Amino acid sequence: MARRDAPQPESEQTDEERGPLELAIVGDLTDNEGELTNQILGVAPGAECTIYFDSPGGSPYCAMSLVTLLRLRDINATAIVTGECSSAALWPFATCRRRLVTPYSVFLFHPMKWQSEEHIGIREAAEWSRHFADLEREMDVLLCQLFGRSSDLISQWIRTHRYVTGKEMAEAGLAELISLDPLPIFSRRG
Repeated sequence: MARRDAPQPESEQTDEERGPLELAIVGDLTDNEGELTNQILGVAPGAECTIYFDSPGGSPYCAMSLVTLLRLRDINATAIVTGECSSAALWPFATCRRRLVTPYSVFLFHPMKWQSEEHIGIREAAEWSRHFADLEREMDVLLCQLFGRSSDLISQWIRTHRYVTGKEMAEAGLAELISLDPLPIFSRRG
């Protein structure tokens, strides 16, 4: 008769027994930027983590900050889209080394939008417009680079404001399609 030892308390488990750190990018990036930054800074440089996505996007600057932290800290992230991953959330998703999606995952690709709630002068508005056009071009190129794909399909999705399913992302080679069955990477070790 085999005997199973009782599991160790989490505080006594090794990092390998606990598995990778799990983070969540949920809701608007802009509203959660401080929390998201702290979560990523909580992952040791070069370490593994799993990031769950359910976000409609937010500020492109916040997205770039998250991408920068993940890349400069060489974090080996696995992304799992539990719901939506759209707009600015696409950049941190694309930065993850492994990207898992379900048939129910949804992605919205679209050109950047900007708005100002401040009263600004015509010169400032013109400069902002110039800057924003440059930023949009640069970020579209970066998105394709992060996905490791030429711009053909991604640019078409952006131009047409395309909602893309998890299945389509997998068919395009941008993610792995998974079912809603438990993943072996989360099974108890021991």
